[in-house]
Amino acid sequence: MILAHLDLDAFFAAVEELEQPELRSKPLVVGGDPHGRGVVATANYEARKFGIHSAMAAAEALRRCPHAVFVRPRHTLYREYSQAVWTAVREVVPTVERTGLDEGYLDIGEVAADFARARVVAEAVQAAVRGATSLSCSLGVASSKVVAKIASDRRKPGGLTVVPAGREAEFLAPFDVRRLPGVGPRAEERLSRSGVETIGALAALPDGELRRLLPGKLGPLLRDRARGIDPRPLETTSETISISTEETFDRDIADVEQLKAEVRRMAERVAERLGKGSQTARTVTTKVRYPDFSIRSRSTTLPVATDDSGRIAELACALLDRALTDRPGALRLVGVGVSGLEDHRQLALLG
Repeated sequence: MILAHLDLDAFFAAVEELEQPELRSKPLVVGGDPHGRGVVATANYEARKFGIHSAMAAAEALRRCPHAVFVRPRHTLYREYSQAVWTAVREVVPTVERTGLDEGYLDIGEVAADFARARVVAEAVQAAVRGATSLSCSLGVASSKVVAKIASDRRKPGGLTVVPAGREAEFLAPFDVRRLPGVGPRAEERLSRSGVETIGALAALPDGELRRLLPGKLGPLLRDRARGIDPRPLETTSETISISTEETFDRDIADVEQLKAEVRRMAERVAERLGKGSQTARTVTTKVRYPDFSIRSRSTTLPVATDDSGRIAELACALLDRALTDRPGALRLVGVGVSGLEDHRQLALLG
């Protein structure tokens, strides 16, 4: 098994920097009101130099860096970027398990026969994410989830760490035991009192000492993980929840009628795929990307599902108008998608 853990670097802050480039050189904190009871959701790497991190009280972040810029989270925007990221990832590695907007696991072994090839595939994933969204991500490649997750944090931002089969325990051994998924505050305290400070020390515990420190099933589970043993498979679903298509233009297009012609062609392709699957859809979405790589999407939901290409095209063009009204200008990419799929076809009565 060859897996990868993908983690987008300072995701919320990175999106805000793309949307507001003037923030890139400043310490940026995404979170609540620093003068109230807000909490830091994430901070860019400039802010992290001051010791600011997620889950910290926003007031403490302000104390550590009085000149930091604070912005409130925009979760709808982050979901749009996240969707674009995972669409790009699936073009390289089809099988993924998303564990959040900004992280998840990839079945690299599906497309790579060995760890040398897996590195090439992981680099292709990073390039695909960067090309689609201008975001950077860090990846860890290993034979199990626990090793891949720890490896993805090894060389942030934009890093790639590959741990070949047979090197798992050696790789994990120097890390602080708290880095091991599953080791909570109580378990860490028990281990620390007995001098077990590293993952390697946990891996070396004999059975009797392990039962004393971590009774029940937890001890063997954590010791296995400390040795790189983690048989958990990817939790995926084969259910199709949306259908979409998009096109990146060779040159930015400003002409609205030309853009609508592209949208109509995409709507026909989406409707054709609905027809082949004997499906209909209730929600239509139009996605646009501007020359600065910022993304906008607009959606509308119908009372009755459809697979009619003309109706999908009509709605998609109207959504394009909405996006361009909110932000006029040339576009680098346009996409059309449908969701809210149903496994039966509605009959339309003529006349």
